[in-house]
Order: sequence, then structure tokens, then C-alpha cells
Amino acid sequence: MPQELIRRNREWAGKVNADAPAYFTELSKLQKPDYFWVGCADARVPANVIAGLQPGEVFVHRNVANVVHSSDMNLLSALDFAINGLDIRKVIVCGHYGCGGVNAACEHGHGHGLVDHWIEPIRALTRSHGEELGDLATEEARDRLVELNVRASVNRIADTPILKEAWANGDSVAVHGMVYSLRKGHLYLLENASRSG
Repeated sequence: MPQELIRRNREWAGKVNADAPAYFTELSKLQKPDYFWVGCADARVPANVIAGLQPGEVFVHRNVANVVHSSDMNLLSALDFAINGLDIRKVIVCGHYGCGGVNAACEHGHGHGLVDHWIEPIRALTRSHGEELGDLATEEARDRLVELNVRASVNRIADTPILKEAWANGDSVAVHGMVYSLRKGHLYLLENASRSG
């Protein structure tokens, strides 16, 4: 119920005010995050929590399976605002092992409604990397697919007009791919999953 969320909010705000009386005043003055984070909408992977960041330190876009579609105006608007409005120079695409969207893309029979369209780029990866992935029912193959999806999303962001223009203007924007382990609570930087201009 919404009332429960309001109650929890008041408890949290009261504790924060007791520990740091100027916290909300300072937070409300300026939004100047260091990172733009494209992550999964999974409730278990909130960007600032798993990265050990405070509110205001990361500008976040989340969707099912952290997919970057080149025509997703929501993502592109957020990316444009991050780069050109907030002057962010560090872009992170973060997937996570055990991703439900990736698992759904591995299932042969569709039947997930609109999400089937959304995760089609991941299904395309299962086809183009079929030999490498092998049996998609295994955890190892699905973990590898999570990584491939992150790499593909890093490349799609790097190929946007927003990043190409920033790099043409000499802006040192870097895009990095990361993956989060739910079991360990650790973030990992994926090798060969970075782009910069």
C-alpha cells in the first residue's frame, strides 16, 4: 500500500536528518552525478546501492535486461541529458547474472507478451553466438549471454549520434560494460567491453 511507503519514507528521512541535518538541503541544490548508468529494472540491482554510491552520484536509466535499442527515445533522451546537460563523462552499462530477461530470451517458446519484442536483441545474440553458448539451459551459457548482452549494449551506445558527436567535439566520454553477481554482491568490469573517443 502507498501508506506503507510513506511511513517508511518518513522513518528514513527522519534518520537521515538526525545523522546529517544538512543532507537534504545540500542534495537539493545541484544534480552533478559522475556516472550515467544503464541497468536492469530488476529490483535486486539498484545502481547506487550496489555501487556504494549516494543519491545524486549516479544518473540512472533502467529497463528489462539493460537492453539498448537504437530507437528507444527514453534511453536516448536520458543519454543526451547525461552527456550534454549534466556533463557526465562516464557511462556504465551493467547487467547481472541470473537476469530474468536474459533467461526469457533463452526460452524457445515465446509467450512473455510485449517483453518478447523488447528482448529480441538478446535472442539475436543467442543465434549469432549459438556455437559459443551451446546449451542455453545451463547457467554458464546464460551467464555468458548476460555478458554478450552488455557488450552489445555498450557498442550500441557508442554508435549513437550522441556519443559520436561528443567524441567529435573532443569530449572524453568513456562507456564501460560491467556485470553484477547477485550471489557474491560484486561488480565486475568486463574485459574488452569499453569504448571511448
